[in-house]
Amino acid sequence: MTPTLKPIETYRDDFTFSNSAQAIARFPFPFPEDQYMYSVNIEPATPREPGSVFEHWFDIDEHYRSEMAERARVVQQDPRRYLVMPHMQTASWDALQMFMEHLSNDYPTLFSLTRTGDQWHWQNHVLGIDQHFTFGDPDTLPCEPLEFITRQVQGDIALLDQRDNDLFMDAGMVTSPADWSLAFDAGMSFKQWHTPVPMAHELGVFDRALKYLLNIQVDKPVRRLNWTLTINPRLDTSPETFHEWGHDRSTVTAENAGALVHLRVELQFMARLPRSNGLMFSIRTYLISLNELVTNPAWAKRLHRVLRDLPAPIADYKGMTRYRQPLLEWLSQFDPHA
Repeated sequence: MTPTLKPIETYRDDFTFSNSAQAIARFPFPFPEDQYMYSVNIEPATPREPGSVFEHWFDIDEHYRSEMAERARVVQQDPRRYLVMPHMQTASWDALQMFMEHLSNDYPTLFSLTRTGDQWHWQNHVLGIDQHFTFGDPDTLPCEPLEFITRQVQGDIALLDQRDNDLFMDAGMVTSPADWSLAFDAGMSFKQWHTPVPMAHELGVFDRALKYLLNIQVDKPVRRLNWTLTINPRLDTSPETFHEWGHDRSTVTAENAGALVHLRVELQFMARLPRSNGLMFSIRTYLISLNELVTNPAWAKRLHRVLRDLPAPIADYKGMTRYRQPLLEWLSQFDPHA
């Protein structure tokens, strides 16, 4: 299903679903049961329901123009959101090829790619980009290959170098992170950048996850869902912008929680890069207000129970401690057995 893309308007107001029943139904609700605990929860990234966020490797939806405008704005204000270490050049071309091939195959009315040897012609019909270039020659592109393509892809992208039986965050374009920073995590190993996560280390989650990721094969990608809560429909909740959004957590009440609090779900996709042997780690973020979410009664009841029983260290890590009680009070009205 090819999405109907809206024009660029006031993109800051265009990150949630505007009460479209079809779009709400498409939201990747992350809770298979009434309780939540950290787990590896990785599955093969095989195609699933047509029209769902799981249909293709990379999801393009009605927020495409808005999110690309937001990415351009954030990078202009803070160039540190983009990084490629010198040894990651081959991985960058790997990523460019993977995106161009899949986007042009999966969304042929939006993107097209033609190739004659190393002479490539890329067209982004949505953004009006028409670029001839020589694959492998950065001088034939208007900017570095990873920057060129990630300015045209929804979601954050990290490229992980695999060496010494570990993964290192050595390249990426990250403009919509949930409480983390590419500039801070750059060069860190897998366990180092996950250090702040409570309880998961003791449970051995990251040991198992790293072992799994190190063995991902070419053309056999995997995916998982992660989640947190965000106040207001804001994609960029980075430490660099905390002064802009941190205070929002103190504004939640039992009366306005449905409008202010958004469930934020990350569809994380991991694929082996064939030439460099690096790993692509893409993070596609979806936001839904709780007012929209509770139109599905089963989701409303389950979210209440998950948040009610969430261990305090996890709730604190996810930033909801300050407003957890008014949020639960609001959600309890949708759980008849609360």
